[in-house]
Amino acid sequence: MRLNDKSAIITGAGSGIGKACAQLFNKEGAKIVLADINEEDLSKTKETLSRVNESLTYKCDVSSKKETKDLVNFSIKSLGSVDILINSAGVNPRNAPKGYDFEQIWDWVIDVNLKGSFLMSHFVVEKMKENGGGAILNIASIIGLVGYDQKISSGLSSYAHSKGGVVQLTRDMAVGYAKSNIRVNSLCPGYAKTKLTEQLFKDEKILDHMKSLHPMGRLAELKEIANAALFLCSDDASFITGVNLPVDGGYTAR
Repeated sequence: MRLNDKSAIITGAGSGIGKACAQLFNKEGAKIVLADINEEDLSKTKETLSRVNESLTYKCDVSSKKETKDLVNFSIKSLGSVDILINSAGVNPRNAPKGYDFEQIWDWVIDVNLKGSFLMSHFVVEKMKENGGGAILNIASIIGLVGYDQKISSGLSSYAHSKGGVVQLTRDMAVGYAKSNIRVNSLCPGYAKTKLTEQLFKDEKILDHMKSLHPMGRLAELKEIANAALFLCSDDASFITGVNLPVDGGYTAR
C-alpha cells in the first residue's frame, strides 16, 4: 500500500473529490481524519471505506480560525502526526445560501475556498515541521488557470478568483516550505459531476457543451482525480513541489 503508516487530514471529505480521495487513501493504507461541515455526508463517506476503523470524522467549517485549529489539534492527538493535508473543502456561487447578495456570495466563496486552504495550511505546517516534513495538496480548478467559458460566467465569478488564489497560494507555499521538506502542490480538475456542478448539469445542453470543451469529449471521473492526488501525496512524487496539475482531459491545452 502506497500510504502505509501515513496519516492524513482531508477536508471536504463528505462528497465529491474529497470523498473520492478519502476512499482511495484509506484503501492505500492511510489513517485519516475526514472533515466536513456536513456531518451526515461525513457518516456516509465513512460507511464506504474498506478500512473503517482507520478513519475518524470531524465537523469543521474551514473558514473559521478556531475550528481549523481545533481540527488540526484533534488530528495530532488522534493520529500522532499529520503527514498529508488535502484541502478539498469548496463551494460555488451556484450553491450560495438563499438571500445572499453579490457581495455576500463573494465573501462566502473566498472564505471557504481560499481562506479555508490558508487556515488549514497555517496550522498544519508547524506540525509538519516538527515531524520532519509532509505533503499538502490543494484542490484548485482549471478555472484557476483559465477564464470561465462565456456561457457559464460573466467574468466576475468569485469561484474563478478564489481558485486562482489557491493556485498562487500553492506556488508561494511550495517555495517557502521547501527547505522544511514540506511539498505543496495542487490539482486543477476539469469538470466532473459533484455537488458543486449538479445544478449546472441539470441542463442537458450545458452538459453537452461542457463535455465538448474537453478534447477527450467527456467529464472527469472522480477516481481519476483521486488517482492524481494519490501520486502527488505519495513518496513517488518526492521531488515534485509547486505544481498546479491539470487533470482535465486537455481542457487547458486548447
